[in-house]
Amino acid sequence: MRKIILVIYLVLLTGSSLLPQSVFEKDTILTSSGDLQITFIGHGTLMFEFQDRVIHIDPVSRYADYSQMPNADLILITHHHGDHFDLETVAQITKEKTQIVCTETCTKELQNGIAMKNGDVKTLNDIKIEAVPAYNLVHKRDNGQPYHPKGVGNGYVLTFGDKRVYIAGDTENFPELKNLADIDIAFLPMNLPYTMTPEMAADAAAAFRPRILYPYHYGKTDTSKLLDLLKNETDIEVRIREMQ
Repeated sequence: MRKIILVIYLVLLTGSSLLPQSVFEKDTILTSSGDLQITFIGHGTLMFEFQDRVIHIDPVSRYADYSQMPNADLILITHHHGDHFDLETVAQITKEKTQIVCTETCTKELQNGIAMKNGDVKTLNDIKIEAVPAYNLVHKRDNGQPYHPKGVGNGYVLTFGDKRVYIAGDTENFPELKNLADIDIAFLPMNLPYTMTPEMAADAAAAFRPRILYPYHYGKTDTSKLLDLLKNETDIEVRIREMQ
């Protein structure tokens, strides 16, 4: 509610519905190599700050005023859908040495992108990046095509010091997801019909057991359902942040 009131105030004051960096919720995670600061921007869009580096995840201008955001050292794009892939925003926060990791599909439009396929591992800006699958099995379009076919999109596991952070992208709880190991922090999408139900997210979390779980990309989904489903999993801390 506070964020909604602030948005209305900013619209009246500036004529823009885009939020400045100072408005977003932030968490700080202690790692063996320094603090990892997470900024929760909206939908599937995040920003990480670690040591002297800025990492943008799926930066899209509809969720923030990127003229007020720091330029990127590293950009990760999970897939080509417009609510995750915004060429103009990517260009806006790209500087001379910015590295951009994306899918093969995205490289058709993004000439300087570094394509990663499911299963690829790279180290960029001294950050280990593992590309993992992200796809639907259950939720499909009217023509029977999954909203996110297997092999097209990526999730990413990033290593910051002794912490492993999983950003799932748009996905369901497919079988391989349950094989993830040693995940400290996980971002799982929970937005029908495109990604997971609360039950799917709870099933995934109970399998690979992140120490901290953030539902994101959740739209109008009732996040309290996830809290209830995982209430007996005392080693999984579910944190709800403003990510609609």
